[in-house]
Amino acid sequence: MPAKKILVVAAHPDDEVLGCGGTIAKFVKEGAEVFCCILGEGPLSRYTDRQAGRAQHDVMGVKLFTQHAARVLGITRVFPFQFPDNQFDAVSLLEIVRAVTTVKEEIKPTIIFTHSRADLNIDHRLTYQAVLTACRPMEDETVHDLYSFEIPSSTEWNAPFSFSPNMFVEVSATLGTKIQAFKQYETEVRPFPHPRSEEVLRAMATRWGSVAGLKAAEAFEVIRLIR
Repeated sequence: MPAKKILVVAAHPDDEVLGCGGTIAKFVKEGAEVFCCILGEGPLSRYTDRQAGRAQHDVMGVKLFTQHAARVLGITRVFPFQFPDNQFDAVSLLEIVRAVTTVKEEIKPTIIFTHSRADLNIDHRLTYQAVLTACRPMEDETVHDLYSFEIPSSTEWNAPFSFSPNMFVEVSATLGTKIQAFKQYETEVRPFPHPRSEEVLRAMATRWGSVAGLKAAEAFEVIRLIR
């Protein structure tokens, strides 16, 4: 029986870990092949001069960070793109859809995880829209399960909209792997009480675990299931 193929479509490097790193590691342990499509170029929106920003350590190293994180999680392959950071709305949605479609048609996954529509970040919202467009339920569509995840320091700040999960994955055995993978993004880890600190990531897993009667969990919104 062929291995289950799963695709994670993330707007930025590190979103794949923050959104579903524990779930990725769990699926890999169970024998699945997990692929990742990262649409954005990296943290260039931090710089007023984007061209000069490309020479900075955090931008230069982000591809290496992604490779290291993928290795920790057991991701089979990462597909990187270069859409402008925090400016996905400056390009045609069709271009983003085509990028997702290219990866999807090569892998032919049955499951996709991506961002929530209830997110503050414009890149996250457009990634969600691009995935839905690329995965329209036509007769020959391979994707049967679509889920969205939250990103700390982004999804929870989009008041009055809210992330309302209805699917939970037990990750007590892989939470440490998720934390280790996130630490590969050296420039993105923040001290507590920032949402992107190790302490908060562990607290989030404990909180969602308690909602579902589990020790630790990652939470997802079910977008579509086809059976």
